[in-house]
Amino acid sequence: MSKCQNLRINSSQRFLEYEDGTPFFWLGDTAWELFHKLTKEDAEIYLKSRAENGFNVVQAVVLSEFKGLSAPNAYGRLPLKMNEQGSYDPTLPDTSGDYSYWDHIDYIVDKAAQYGIYIAMLPTWGDKFNKLWGAGPEIFNRENAYYYGRWLGNRYKDRINIIWVLGGDRPLQSRIHFEVVNEMARGLNEADGGKHLMTFHPSGSTSSSLHLHNEAWLDFNMIQSGHSIPNNDNYNLLKADYEKMPVKPVLDAEPRYEDLPIGIKTTANGYFDEYDIRQAAYWAVFSGAFGHTYGHHGIWSMTTERTEYFVVTWKEALNSLGGLQMKHLRALMESRPFSDRVPDQELLTVNFTGANHQVGLRGSDHALLYSPCGLMLSVNMGKIHGNKVKASWFNPRNGEYSYIGEFDNNGVQSFLPLSGGRNHDWVLVLDTIY
Repeated sequence: MSKCQNLRINSSQRFLEYEDGTPFFWLGDTAWELFHKLTKEDAEIYLKSRAENGFNVVQAVVLSEFKGLSAPNAYGRLPLKMNEQGSYDPTLPDTSGDYSYWDHIDYIVDKAAQYGIYIAMLPTWGDKFNKLWGAGPEIFNRENAYYYGRWLGNRYKDRINIIWVLGGDRPLQSRIHFEVVNEMARGLNEADGGKHLMTFHPSGSTSSSLHLHNEAWLDFNMIQSGHSIPNNDNYNLLKADYEKMPVKPVLDAEPRYEDLPIGIKTTANGYFDEYDIRQAAYWAVFSGAFGHTYGHHGIWSMTTERTEYFVVTWKEALNSLGGLQMKHLRALMESRPFSDRVPDQELLTVNFTGANHQVGLRGSDHALLYSPCGLMLSVNMGKIHGNKVKASWFNPRNGEYSYIGEFDNNGVQSFLPLSGGRNHDWVLVLDTIY
């Protein structure tokens, strides 16, 4: 029995909601190799753990990056047959025999629905149409992209916990790349009648809006802020998308991964930790994102052996601190109405650059301000309703509140967090007193 409902864009065009009008806060996890590497039993371990920790979206790829065409899944099955020319062919999905590659995907999608999890499904990784790097090979053209999209759309048209994600970490550099993406989108939409939301996963430090913002099939924007540097200013990418017309929802779908080597290509700089994860998440959501996607280096790859590059296996990573702390972000954002919530940097009379950059968000009767390193927040009061407000500190590490007091809702008020320094980030919560 599915715990999911159909999703749609809400009337403000800023957020997602369930079909009954209830707001939907996207808390995603990155599991690119989920379909390709895990058994049924391991897939359930993974999904159960993620649901218990507040995740409601999982991003996974059908034709995956790690030799997704030629290396079989956990049951020895491949997704596509070869054509007469000896190439893997998107018009020849291999559904033969008992428990095909596609049967396994069906099982995982249905199991996810039982846990209330939506699958943000990439039909293919981008190296299958633009082998700028990676294994490839390039197998898509405009004709077979349409056929494949229509076939996928037909297969999953009755699964309500699907969100289509085109692209796959490769840029659109030529006419054929655009044709492949647009034709695949056309096939999906024709098959499922536009029932499922659709977006595009871009390459690093860019957004789907770069080339596709005005495409009718693009329901919301994804950015990939990337993994290269600490204190990566994803809030600037989000601000740019938030201000685009026509208005579309936006989120950071691939920020820094926990336990990924900083700089990616070397381990000499150490690894991103739970603080890096929280900083990216709160920066993103407080800049207007309708949700956020977490990622762990061991989980996206479903790695089973520790190495210098993959220092944590996927099962160990299920208990990594950054991932466990994401549920506190979701709880905070769902604790107050967010249909009228907007990012507002004018809440802050003083701000900082780099690692200390502060961000503010407000609704009609509450404001949330994030201090990444526990520096003083200098707040321009009077931006929310009421003559007085109640102030509290919210701790992103454990989800606990600490009451500060009541304050007049006018002038400028300074608030010093309970502690400072790296790993001492705090959220100031102001609530209208009626």
